[in-house]
Amino acid sequence: MKYSVVLLSAATFVLSGCGGGGGEQTPAQQSITKEELGAQLFFDQNLSLNRGTSCATCHDPEHGFVDARYAEDGVDQSIFVHGAFSVGDDGLSLGGRNAPTAAYAQFSPEFSEQNGVYIGGQFHDGRAATLSVQAGGPPLDSAEMMMSDKSAVIDRIKENAQYIEVFETLYGADIFDDVNSSYEAMREAIGKFEKTELFAPFDSKYDRFLECKENGGLTSECYEADSWSDAEILGYSLFFSQNNTNCALCHTLNSQSEASKHELFTNYEFENIGTPRNVTAMERRTELGLQDANATFLGLGGTVSDPAHYGKTKVPTLRNVAITAPYMSNGVFQNLRTVLEFYDHMAGGGDHPINPETLEAWGANDHNATINHEKLSDTKALSDEKIRALEAFLRTLTDKRYEHLLEPLAP
Repeated sequence: MKYSVVLLSAATFVLSGCGGGGGEQTPAQQSITKEELGAQLFFDQNLSLNRGTSCATCHDPEHGFVDARYAEDGVDQSIFVHGAFSVGDDGLSLGGRNAPTAAYAQFSPEFSEQNGVYIGGQFHDGRAATLSVQAGGPPLDSAEMMMSDKSAVIDRIKENAQYIEVFETLYGADIFDDVNSSYEAMREAIGKFEKTELFAPFDSKYDRFLECKENGGLTSECYEADSWSDAEILGYSLFFSQNNTNCALCHTLNSQSEASKHELFTNYEFENIGTPRNVTAMERRTELGLQDANATFLGLGGTVSDPAHYGKTKVPTLRNVAITAPYMSNGVFQNLRTVLEFYDHMAGGGDHPINPETLEAWGANDHNATINHEKLSDTKALSDEKIRALEAFLRTLTDKRYEHLLEPLAP
């Protein structure tokens, strides 16, 4: 389903009215699919307390499905804290973690545990087992869309006669007899929309390179076909090297799945890599009285109630990473190169002791005991040239429709 088709379907749904007069077919008669219903729900701000926030607010299709509001002109950063956390429907509250991209989220396996290793799920801490379960979370979150309960959300849906007709057509005439059933239907529709091609086109410069090779092209020819720079080629080599970096230990080719047939650049496991506290954002949440009520800094450990996993967060996909700042689960870094310098610092042998954004030491993690120093140290020190090359390669993972958002690669 292409983006333009999705928006046209949603707009038609909104504007078509309640009846079928004038010989025009109603949406249900036009065979609206669950995916198209999910698209309308995804963009519907009426499902929030003050009717100002939708799923698309924090997962903007124009910006890699992340929350880009913080970068708008005139935004009060004392509220938006430079995009670290998303601002709620009251224009004041803050969510507990940086909004992850919804792109490619459909390929995360259902949350599970095997031999003490947790994998998959949605959100940074895996607390939603599946994509459809995740879709039901934000409307009821007191710091996000802020609806009081499921009934309040369903009442908003029932305000729209078009919704009623389509829900009853797709899910049965009795779908609104039970609020849990109707809420589940809403979640399912949104989840199905998030599984469309819009969220996972696999058409980045990297994908085009692989397609060229799969069609018999020589490596050099495929680089030339899409004008790969020397830095991008070096970065590609470094990223997948077993002797220089450990990138592929977590953002690995082993994430290739039967569902996608493409590299997803994550193993979907959970790690604590020592990310510094985002002091400014956390203090802001504390001022709002939100921190103790929703201790999101516990990460996976909070989800599974096990201190051995405190501070661990799901390894994110690297697709579109160059245009989905800020970075880390707490949004503590603004620049991709800063992330790479931080990894070099955590490896132990590098020459990057200072955060280039603050010009101070990197800062402490909340849960030092669970930092995976063994995996972090399994790499060689990186020069500034190699860090720049890795950044150049990561930029090739940008979906084609977002390439215009890429800033020039800094020297």
